[in-house]
Amino acid sequence: MRLRLQLFEFEDLPWFPGVIRAGMMDYLRFMISALNTYQPIVPLLREALQATGQQRLVELGAGAGGGTEGVTLALRQYPELQQLRVTLTDLYPQPAAWQLLAQRNAPVIDFEPVPVNALAVPPGLVGFRTIFSAFHHFSPPAAEAMLADAVRQNSGIGVFEGAGKHWLEILLAWTVLPVAQLLITPFMRPFRLSRLFFTYVVPLIPLFTIWDGTVSILRMYPPAQLLELARRADPGQQFHWQAGKVRHSWGPEVTYLVGYPK
Repeated sequence: MRLRLQLFEFEDLPWFPGVIRAGMMDYLRFMISALNTYQPIVPLLREALQATGQQRLVELGAGAGGGTEGVTLALRQYPELQQLRVTLTDLYPQPAAWQLLAQRNAPVIDFEPVPVNALAVPPGLVGFRTIFSAFHHFSPPAAEAMLADAVRQNSGIGVFEGAGKHWLEILLAWTVLPVAQLLITPFMRPFRLSRLFFTYVVPLIPLFTIWDGTVSILRMYPPAQLLELARRADPGQQFHWQAGKVRHSWGPEVTYLVGYPK
């Protein structure tokens, strides 16, 4: 699918209820973790970390931290990355969800409890930047600004989207995934009574998840557009950039852009 539509997602809207947003983020984190969505990008991220000599990831737009734990633990299996640490950040922090990850993986995972703008990361947050399942939220000017901020601060960055941008993925978002959401919601942690209420009694979380999941795929940047954004963000060609797709052994794809100083 080459089409890209800049539609809106409810979770991006400032007035959108935080309790519904948290429920949607919890579901996304659960599914990403359960399916090991981002395991195929571990070699790419390892190569980038080796090239930059970094031992810290700064995750932008972390949401509920869906891709963080599995990727981090996989990277720490390599001898040269056994000291790897991760700091979670977001414009809408999710400290309840992050605290669970931090406690389970102390001291490997920590977080910034205050809002962090991915387009202007505070200089004190030093590390290789990653953004999982969130780059599509940004319009082309904002996406370019995010990459330009990484170039300006000489910080490597990896953009990862847990889909290959196919029509079949939209079909799954309307059929299989809503059923899965109804089945797995009672098993999500941390436990939230509000999540049960807004899933089974007033099913706002599943309905908004269907819309946002569909729009997410339509808003995704394919590899060629990712490279064009990187070219405009780095007119001096200070970074090495690569973009493409990697596939799970069982089928699904991950779209990526990785850049780091030459």
